[in-house]
Amino acid sequence: MTGYLIRRVLAAVPVMVVVALFVFLLLRLTPGDPAAIIAGDMATPEQLERIRGQLGLNEPIYVQFVTWSMQLLTGDFGTSLISQTPVTTLIGQRLEPTVSLALMTILLSVLIAVPMGVVAAWRHGTWIDNIVMSASVLGFSIPVFVIGYIFIQIFAIEFKLLPVQGFRSIFNGFGGFLERAILPSLSLASIYIALIARMTRASMLDVLGEDYVRTARAKGLGENIVLFRHALRNAAVPIMTVIGTGFALMISGVVVTESVFNIPGLGRLTVDAILARDYPVIQGLILFTSGLYVLINLLIDLSYAFLDPRIRY
Repeated sequence: MTGYLIRRVLAAVPVMVVVALFVFLLLRLTPGDPAAIIAGDMATPEQLERIRGQLGLNEPIYVQFVTWSMQLLTGDFGTSLISQTPVTTLIGQRLEPTVSLALMTILLSVLIAVPMGVVAAWRHGTWIDNIVMSASVLGFSIPVFVIGYIFIQIFAIEFKLLPVQGFRSIFNGFGGFLERAILPSLSLASIYIALIARMTRASMLDVLGEDYVRTARAKGLGENIVLFRHALRNAAVPIMTVIGTGFALMISGVVVTESVFNIPGLGRLTVDAILARDYPVIQGLILFTSGLYVLINLLIDLSYAFLDPRIRY
């Protein structure tokens, strides 16, 4: 296990180097003068020169890359051109809403989708299976922002049960956090519920016909024990892959949800940075989400041995 962990960590290094190179060239290879793009059409020559010096654009491109890479190794993602705040500080300020929303979403998705998929596989070909699959198609088909607006109309405007928008930290009270997080979490969870339910159903169908499942039933074990203790555990590897990958994608894919519900997370920070052409913030966000994606994939790989003892590294 230790050797595998070391190999996977080392394999992630080239990935992050390629991502860093792409992020670096994103600004330098953009058509036109990056300083002019950032400063705007009305900028004076002095302002343009100041921005070029701040970004190091007057140096040869290989010198710029080495300097920028050394800053990254020390944890310096640069400084926002708009607010003059370190990028790491901005990410830290917006991290809690996004992570809270992602964790809430994946928790709801797993609690709803896994039982749906298990029941659909258990009752394969019946009306229950058809309902689950139809609901999955709807979850894939309806955009997240449409579901968000529907939830707002029903639960916030018509029945006035929940707030329309905003975020409250979980450290300031779980009740306040939950009432503001439930609608965006359910909206974002719609597509992941559909994805996890379909994967759970497919994986369960593969194992329900295995000999050990028939043996467990022949021993007189209850159907719940057969389904959840024997079959689901052996079908868990592809399900875990989908859950982990979905969580990683969710961190970088909350832009629409945070915009609809006015949540001050990384998604809103990304939108604001793109609109303001704040390239250091954009670069920092891309690097951060890429590193998080690599870390989650590593954790998924390591979880396989715990889910299925037959897997050896």
